[in-house]
Amino acid sequence: MCNLYTVRKSAAEVAAHFGVSDPTQSNAPDEVYPGTPGMVVREEAGTRIMHSMAWGFPLRLKGMSPTAKPKPVNNIADLNKPMWKGLAAKPQWRCLIPVTAFAEAEGPKGAKTRTWFNVKDQPVFAWAGLWRVSDEWGPVYSGVMTDCNEAIRPVHDRMPVLLHVDDYDRWLRGSFDDAVAFQNRCFPDDLIEMNRTDDLWVKRKPVTAQAESLI
Repeated sequence: MCNLYTVRKSAAEVAAHFGVSDPTQSNAPDEVYPGTPGMVVREEAGTRIMHSMAWGFPLRLKGMSPTAKPKPVNNIADLNKPMWKGLAAKPQWRCLIPVTAFAEAEGPKGAKTRTWFNVKDQPVFAWAGLWRVSDEWGPVYSGVMTDCNEAIRPVHDRMPVLLHVDDYDRWLRGSFDDAVAFQNRCFPDDLIEMNRTDDLWVKRKPVTAQAESLI
C-alpha cells in the first residue's frame, strides 16, 4: 500500500502537464501523507480542473464512538467492492493524482527506510484515483491499487495504478469496465525506476487522523 508520495513540481508545472488552464485552486505540500492535502485533477463540464483535497476517504467502523475521528482510507484495493463501485462507475468521481515519486518502507521494524519509485522520463505522472465530497473533511480522494510488477516486487506486492499520458482521457471519461481494466493491467517493469535511500521512514502527524486503512 502507498502511504507517502511527492509532488515536487509547482502547481503551474503540474497544471501544464495535465492540461489544466487555471491552477490557482491547488495548494499542497510537496510530501503527501494520509490525511494531509494533495493536488487532484478532475473534469467538470469537459474541462480539467485542479483542486487541493484531503488524501483519504473518512471511514467509520462499527463500534466506533460517535465522537471518534474517522479513519482515512487512502488506498483502494478493489473497484468492484460496493464501497467503491458506485463512484467508480460514474466518470465525474474519477480523478488523476499528480505524483513525482511514491515511497514504500523497507528494512527491519524500527529502522525502516524510504525506497522511492518513479516513472522513467516522466518528471510528473498520474495515479488513478476517485474523489467525493465528505461531511467530515470536505473534498477527499483515494488512490487505486493493483498487484505489483516485477520492478516493485522486491519491496512490496502492491503498487499504485499508474497511467500513461494517453490513458488520462479514458480513465476520466471511460466506462466502469475501462476503469477495472486499468486496475487489472500490469504497468511495464522497464518504466519503473527505484531509488533506495537511508532516510528513515518517519510519518508526520496527519491533519485529520493518525491511521490509514486499506479497503
